[in-house]
Amino acid sequence: MTQLERRSVLKGAAAVGLAGFGVAVAGCGSADQAAPPPASGGDSAPDPAETPETEASGDGGAALVAATEVGVGTGVVLKGQKLVVTQPSEGTFKAFSAVCTHMQCLVGTVKDNVIYCPCHGSQYSAEDGSVAKGPAQAPLTEVEVTVEGDQVVQA
Repeated sequence: MTQLERRSVLKGAAAVGLAGFGVAVAGCGSADQAAPPPASGGDSAPDPAETPETEASGDGGAALVAATEVGVGTGVVLKGQKLVVTQPSEGTFKAFSAVCTHMQCLVGTVKDNVIYCPCHGSQYSAEDGSVAKGPAQAPLTEVEVTVEGDQVVQA
């Protein structure tokens, strides 16, 4: 093989290698092209048993849940509305954002006047949304509700 032929072969191999490198780098993309993060809560569709249908009330608020579905000391998580409705004491209804202030998971259950987040164990008061146990540091945002007939309605 002559010196000239060897140079041609090496140049060709280098060109092919650089072309492959360029394609590989172009395929990396940027953070702006990243896939969106998964939705919080893990469920793509709300559980019908936990998410009653909303109806418009006469005063413009939306009916969230029948008052009889919310036991004293418990609550109902409305995944579709991202709300949790509680009844901390007989006849007193409260509602809060169901989005945990720690990592934005949806809270899961309400028992013994405590709202539980299943993701990292945060707990909130069903009475005022305050943090009962971390890692969350901020309270749940309260949403004003009233009772109209047998429905808990967003004010």
